[in-house]
Amino acid sequence: MGEMVTFKSNGHTCDGYIAGNGPGVLVIQEWWGLVPHIKDVVDRFAAAGFTALAPDLYHGASTTEPDGAGKLMMALNLDTAGKDLSGAIDLLVAKSRLPKVGVVGFCMGGGLALVVACQRPDAVAAVAPYYGAIPWESVQPNWSALTAKVVGEYAENDGWASPAAAAELQSQLQTLGKDATLHIHPGCDHAFFNDARPEVYNAAEAEVAYQRTLELFRTTL
Repeated sequence: MGEMVTFKSNGHTCDGYIAGNGPGVLVIQEWWGLVPHIKDVVDRFAAAGFTALAPDLYHGASTTEPDGAGKLMMALNLDTAGKDLSGAIDLLVAKSRLPKVGVVGFCMGGGLALVVACQRPDAVAAVAPYYGAIPWESVQPNWSALTAKVVGEYAENDGWASPAAAAELQSQLQTLGKDATLHIHPGCDHAFFNDARPEVYNAAEAEVAYQRTLELFRTTL
């Protein structure tokens, strides 16, 4: 349904997978890279009436092995990734001809979704982090800059982006006066939305999360 595009990202270029027409939605990859599952998620948002774009933050690299994914994630140049995400937002604004976009991210991408929402409050109206945490100690968002509505999806049985961590983040954001609700999906493991991983995929809860994210974007964009 979609196609690969190359876009400018503050001094260099980045490739990404784009599909659809309508309000812009930035889709941020898991630690595996720009794999077929993420492209499929882009296609789903396109079918739902959005222009969706997933930038390739690893610039061609991807893996199916957890050890390799961990190495790719920790080696990610966060300054470059921030520029790539910002460039992707600019492309979505230009394509949609609307000033605001939504951001959805998974795992590592969920953390980056929150980061870019704080970096680009001028353009990000809504953010949906799925089991997102920020593993880089040097990258702590300026939460006071956040203006987007946050509706997150987290898993009960997640040792990485744990329910306790989600509750702490929700409390922190709400204390700052932010519109933030982080939902915990019962009986679910980390990556429960990823239907390419049957060992963790939970179809019923994934659908609940997806419909809530669609509603978030439809009411804010």
